[in-house]
Amino acid sequence: MPESEDRPSATVGSPGLAVHTRPDGSRAHVAVSGELGLGVGEGLRAALRTALAGTDDGIDLDLSEVAFCDCSGLNILLGLREQALGEGKSVVLRAASPIVERLLTLTGTLSMLTPAAEQTGDRPELGVEVVQLRRAMQTRPTIDLARGVLMASFGLSPEDAWEVLVAVSQHTNTKLHRLADGLVEAVQGDPLPEPLRREVAAAVARVSAAGAKRAD
Repeated sequence: MPESEDRPSATVGSPGLAVHTRPDGSRAHVAVSGELGLGVGEGLRAALRTALAGTDDGIDLDLSEVAFCDCSGLNILLGLREQALGEGKSVVLRAASPIVERLLTLTGTLSMLTPAAEQTGDRPELGVEVVQLRRAMQTRPTIDLARGVLMASFGLSPEDAWEVLVAVSQHTNTKLHRLADGLVEAVQGDPLPEPLRREVAAAVARVSAAGAKRAD
């Protein structure tokens, strides 16, 4: 691999997304800004894979300028982490916006990307971590279904439905995927527990009021 000064920085952009890659020795520093939702999936995945391929040891991620991130964005990050493991490299989250940190915490995936364990070597065996990554990624379809339930039931936008899921998960200390399971099961006839139902109603009311205020 050429020295870092021989590898130029690169910026990839699309509506709502910018990815800037800067060589840093045997690694690359990758700063992502904008919104990491369904509409930017392929562009983001391609940019991150290209950055990873151009390194010997892996990439350091700066997500401090990410304004929105849902499970589609999270799955891209986890998929990149799995690819890096298979290549003997690492993907380390060096900075994150409150939005990203909240999502990683609620989904139990923060420890898979943070630098502390990388530095101490306190990581599970490779096979174990790959299983953990795949299990985390498998929760996405149910979470997307739950978001669709909220959109259809309350006339919410995808962003507002996501905000409701995250808010209820936080306020009730319920893992995001468990809340999603409950919402999907409620459509099939198994009602949500009353405390969760009240929190969902309150969160919907809050985002609806905020949306009406923005429209004024």
